[in-house]
Amino acid sequence: MANSPQAKKRARQNARRLEVNKARRSRIRTFLRNVEEAIESGDKVVAAAALKAVQPELMRGVSKGIYHKNTAARKMSRLSARAKAMA
Repeated sequence: MANSPQAKKRARQNARRLEVNKARRSRIRTFLRNVEEAIESGDKVVAAAALKAVQPELMRGVSKGIYHKNTAARKMSRLSARAKAMA
């Protein structure tokens, strides 16, 4: 348990950041799931639109420290390849 005032404040800040990061991660996962579902359904137009929507979300996750940039790049690359293979 935090005893010093500084440690108590850090605990409060960490709890707040956890909630924010959890919401951001969830939002990104939703966008990723939309792309997955569009690819599974075989709808090229919807898949392309979903792919276009997920890219800025992933990059925002990188800039906010949710994902490593290589992780985001890998996810985008794999999704793009799967969407392209539908053609």
